Amino acid sequence: MNDQNKINISGEPTLDPQVCKFIVDHMLFENKTCTCRSKDMAAGSPLLEALFAIDGISQVMVSGSTLTIAKSGADQWQELGAQIGKAIRDTIHAGGTLVADNAETMKPSEEDIRNKVEELFEKEINPQIASHGGFVELAYIEDTKVFVRLGGGCQGCSSSNATLKQGIAKAIQQLIPEVTEVIDATDHAAGLNPYY
Repeated sequence: MNDQNKINISGEPTLDPQVCKFIVDHMLFENKTCTCRSKDMAAGSPLLEALFAIDGISQVMVSGSTLTIAKSGADQWQELGAQIGKAIRDTIHAGGTLVADNAETMKPSEEDIRNKVEELFEKEINPQIASHGGFVELAYIEDTKVFVRLGGGCQGCSSSNATLKQGIAKAIQQLIPEVTEVIDATDHAAGLNPYY
């Protein structure tokens, strides 16, 4: 059990208080990424099974030596973190495969990400920012990075950065945790309706 205690795990908060990253000094899923959204999907992957055995875990993305974990309840990360750390260490200590090779097929394609983001913009985001005369559109996707353009009243608005980071990026990453970054591709100095 001494080897188990030598496994270092550090937690990093994200923009979303319901999501936390855990970096492990041990390879978990080399050169691959997968996202697991249920106990059923976790079946066959000991690490994912152990994490989904913890109450309140709603989603786990594993990539290399990093776990991005979403919780559904009000439990604090300090409490969950201890359970998560124990599950990770116990699974590594048990030896063998941590995540099944076929788990990578759970990763959404760029087309899946595009469809989800466009639906989110159409049904939720744009109706909310339309009252300010603004809109957001998907510029393009590059692997797991989403590039967006703000227009109308949002273009050139001094609050556009906050709208992007606290509203739009948060909503995208809640819906699709595989998205690693949401980047503003707007030319805020141009446009027909910049906000002053």
